[in-house]
Amino acid sequence: MLKRVMSFFILSAFMIGCAINPVTGKRELSLISEDQEIAMGREYDPQISQMYGVYDNPKLRKYVDDIGQKMVKISHRPNLKYEIKVMDSPVINAFAVPGGYVYITRGILAYLNNEAELAGVMGHEIGHITAKHSVNQQSKAQLAQLGLGLGSALIEGFDQYAGLAQQATGLLFLKFGRDDETQSDKLGVEYSSKVGYDSHEMANFFKVLDNMRGDTGNSLPDFLSTHPNPVDRVKKVGKQTEKWQKKLTGKKFVVNRDRYLDQINGLIFGPDPRQGFEEGNVFYHPGLKFEFPTPKGWKVNNLPSQVQMVAADEQGVMVFKLEAATDHKQAATTFITNSKLKVLSRKSVKVNGANAEEVIGTLQTQQGVLKLMAYFIRKGKNVYSFMGYSAEQAFVTYQSAFSSTMKGFKTLTDRNKINRKPDRLAIKKVKRNSTLKAALKSFGIKDEDLEQHALLNGAMALSDQVKANTKLKIIVKGK
Repeated sequence: MLKRVMSFFILSAFMIGCAINPVTGKRELSLISEDQEIAMGREYDPQISQMYGVYDNPKLRKYVDDIGQKMVKISHRPNLKYEIKVMDSPVINAFAVPGGYVYITRGILAYLNNEAELAGVMGHEIGHITAKHSVNQQSKAQLAQLGLGLGSALIEGFDQYAGLAQQATGLLFLKFGRDDETQSDKLGVEYSSKVGYDSHEMANFFKVLDNMRGDTGNSLPDFLSTHPNPVDRVKKVGKQTEKWQKKLTGKKFVVNRDRYLDQINGLIFGPDPRQGFEEGNVFYHPGLKFEFPTPKGWKVNNLPSQVQMVAADEQGVMVFKLEAATDHKQAATTFITNSKLKVLSRKSVKVNGANAEEVIGTLQTQQGVLKLMAYFIRKGKNVYSFMGYSAEQAFVTYQSAFSSTMKGFKTLTDRNKINRKPDRLAIKKVKRNSTLKAALKSFGIKDEDLEQHALLNGAMALSDQVKANTKLKIIVKGK
């Protein structure tokens, strides 16, 4: 036992290192080299791109990248090769991963109102990279894992709980803390100010996000769920802005509202039905021409790579996706082998005329035994899979929902669903001085949609005055 403990301490001393933080200039714990950090980003990027999808608008992507790259050049880590991507997702979010990868969704672009706001958000995300926040979290997590190793060495029987403890530490370091967010806000102000933007607008956007609290649907500000929002955040950003504008004497600080709005004219707003959509407890995919029923009361999350369905009590889950296979039987066999599924039954079936394999079995996990129903369905040259699973003892509760959804898969023939178009943003000029409400109604906006449009245009009040020739964002419904 003593040898194991001594070996552990020697290994720990070798692994734990310190590095200079490029932002603070202070020495700090770092178990990850810059080369490792870049390699991590390269590994994450394809997974993120597959999960969200990259927005198919080269002109907009270049516009966003150009603004970001200006800040990269004056940042604390200009030596990194940064990749800035617009993601094809309606969620309102922006995030970064180690090694220089910054992601901004079309969902957040829809609610930004000028270049200065965009620069502030991107500068904030670049700040997470330059200050090595993700790397520091990874180092803390690894150090916590070292502590788990010591526990396993000293406490007999601890090994059986180590897996659960490791999962807990992973969740502990999943999000940035308030100090990291405050530092990234400061860096966002610094970087955007240095390239000539008025970072007061960054604070204005935080007000928009705060007004979105409690809203439902696609306006839910995911940015706030991953970015803690202290009450005094707006004030701090304002003070930092004043500090940098005084320091950068003689520099002009622009907003560039009209230029930004022109760039997002025609932007897809909300879910893109061409990527699939749910309506009336049925999921439709116009592009691949299929449909299947979704259980009533279940939450449906449509991602480019898969469709997730979760029961209201969150104890039953279904995942639907396209398999990297051309034969449904081989896809089933590969899944059984790779997952080490204990097969209880397997049979060939027909699903509305399509050949399919039905598999039921159990999986042993650290949290207990899961029972699973899977269907592998061949449609044309594609193979699609459904995976429905729950705890073994609860499987009977969800089996009917699993079966109904999987057996309901069929070819989509309804032309109204196949030809469904996405909603898009249109930029319109106000013809005469009026209130925001009057201007919106002149563009045909219905009373029930006025508040959403006020929020979309910078959380204005409907009674606010707008001048002639002011540009406003209008949602044009797809048909």
